[in-house]
Amino acid sequence: MAKAAKPRSLKATVTHLEMTRRPRMTLPLPVNLHATLIRATDIPLHFYRYLHWQVGREWHWVSRLRMSNAQLDKIVHAKTTRIYVLSVDGAPAGFFELSDIFDATVELVYFGLMDHVRRRGLGEWMLGQALLTAWSSTPARVIVSTNTLDHPAALPLYQKLGFEPVSQNEAIIRPLADAEILAIVKGSDQPEG
Repeated sequence: MAKAAKPRSLKATVTHLEMTRRPRMTLPLPVNLHATLIRATDIPLHFYRYLHWQVGREWHWVSRLRMSNAQLDKIVHAKTTRIYVLSVDGAPAGFFELSDIFDATVELVYFGLMDHVRRRGLGEWMLGQALLTAWSSTPARVIVSTNTLDHPAALPLYQKLGFEPVSQNEAIIRPLADAEILAIVKGSDQPEG
């Protein structure tokens, strides 16, 4: 039996952005949508991985999926981490994650929608909710990073809502190998790679 080939590494340009003022306005929830946004105060790791996989697999969100339960638990259940889950018509539809970090800074660590709710006007609304939540702790600034492998609308949307680019760097992303994906699907503690 032939050994599966490892996926080729991908180059990405990472853009780091910041917002130093609370946004002036946010959009209302699009009409005819039954959506809820709830803080997950003690999110089970398997559900967090599910959200992460469903939202980020197309964009190569791999770092959290490669973590052991112990590593992931330290981050996800830290007092400085806030995770909010979006549901549409009662089903999970996306999430955002905030982290309170040094110097009165809040980082929007992850933000995204699942494929089945994209193109319904939820992205801008949910980002607005994430920003309102981030600014509720009165930080000096809110930061976010995106890269060229992310959704093509990510960078323009961040800028539309008031983020300004402050720096860029190059990164190499190693996509998940088949064995890692299988381990995630099976619910193993840590994918093998």
